[in-house]
Amino acid sequence: MQRIILVGYMGSGKTTVGRQLAKALGLQFYDLDWYIEMRFHKRVPEIFAEKGEEGFRDLERRMLHEVAEFENIVLSCGGGTPCFFDNMDYMNSLDGDTVYLRCDPKVLAQHLGMGRTERPLIKGKSPQELEQYIRESLHQREPFYLKAKHVLDVSLMDNYDKINITIDLLRKAIGQ
Repeated sequence: MQRIILVGYMGSGKTTVGRQLAKALGLQFYDLDWYIEMRFHKRVPEIFAEKGEEGFRDLERRMLHEVAEFENIVLSCGGGTPCFFDNMDYMNSLDGDTVYLRCDPKVLAQHLGMGRTERPLIKGKSPQELEQYIRESLHQREPFYLKAKHVLDVSLMDNYDKINITIDLLRKAIGQ
């Protein structure tokens, strides 16, 4: 039985790495945000707008407890997931590995600036405001992320070759 849970800031590549890692290990891949959207037939920004951040985080926590019980999975969590309730401690208590995909704020700002996904917490920010926001929120969130069993720097993951190198490093880190 395998369970690998990826955490990190939005734009750090959790979904990209998660998909590739699951494929390499022959596991099922789940993205927590996508799982929430499928279960509730609404996009995360809609849920966020309807319920507010507090309501969304409660729903996210319940869905984390549901999907994290699955076996033989790679799970990519939302950037805020580990930072609310006891989510990070819960993930670490499960049989499996938690991995923090650590990324430089400047790189995160570049990734998020190019993103096609609507992200409620950064909508409408200029490139400078975005990088400053990332630095500030990463300062608050990183203590939670650093509770992961493994930390992997993914700042240089900007092409498929480097993604594959990252997957190899991640596999070594978790003993796969």
